[in-house]
Amino acid sequence: MAIDRRRFIRHAGLWATGVAWAGTACRGNGNEGGKASSTEGLQGEGRQDAGIGPFGIQLYTLRDDMPKDPKGVITRLAGFGYRQMEGFEGPQGMFWGMSHMDFKRFLDDLGVEMVSSHCDMDKDFEAKAAQAAEVGMKYLICPWIGPQKTADDYKRFADTFNSRGEVCRRNGLRFAYHNHAYSFLPVEGQQLPQDILMTRSDPATVDFEMDIYWVVTAGADPEAWLGKHPGRFTLCHVKDRMKGAGPKEEDASCDLGKGSIDYARILKATKEGGMRYHIVEQERYDGSTPMESARACAAYMKGLKL
Repeated sequence: MAIDRRRFIRHAGLWATGVAWAGTACRGNGNEGGKASSTEGLQGEGRQDAGIGPFGIQLYTLRDDMPKDPKGVITRLAGFGYRQMEGFEGPQGMFWGMSHMDFKRFLDDLGVEMVSSHCDMDKDFEAKAAQAAEVGMKYLICPWIGPQKTADDYKRFADTFNSRGEVCRRNGLRFAYHNHAYSFLPVEGQQLPQDILMTRSDPATVDFEMDIYWVVTAGADPEAWLGKHPGRFTLCHVKDRMKGAGPKEEDASCDLGKGSIDYARILKATKEGGMRYHIVEQERYDGSTPMESARACAAYMKGLKL
């Protein structure tokens, strides 16, 4: 759940402790991480439709299963057709107890790549950027700054983004910020935090990851924002919103294709606008396990006709 993630970020220093995430909405059993063979699903189920092209998954979707069996989980995801992975900084680090190069070799053997990772931008960022570059990552991403009280607070964060972006530039990758609903809600009158962050940050080093679900949850239009800041949103999170969910109901994500977000239209716009990475994420599970949800979302992405 998104609320669990925020609480953990605030109180545990972005997973720097050894406490594993345990989202209360995640109901998979202990075996759902799966110790499947490396060939499971790689034929037939793993093929992608030409509509959206290669797509990825944020491993936070499997946040309860990953600490138990990271290799097994990723192997199954590859079998579903995910060719790109986006990590998060869990209790075992970005590379799940492996050295960064061992992790890369494991992914290479599966034919997938780790394109990005959410991480704590305030701890050991230089070292993280160096390792991310060595494994071929394209982005390090700040997943959360939280609602701020003033426009100046957001300006200070934009300045921090510029600093982290310069570190990434020196290492041959880029920095990005992942939004939630709060940055699309006015502060101090009519100022939108998302505008502040985007206009004050340096386009040469700082990109943005549009979480489409959270844009819609805030009552904003993803396509309008793509047009407002062309070329700045280079990654996106793809997750659906339950039909009939109220405007203040934040924890309302559901499997792709079951909700109210018109992804056939929106992803056509993102693709035409040059969006480089389309990354599935799921934060709650309604009657299914995390792995079943990941499978269903992969099938939806493969079936898109854009």
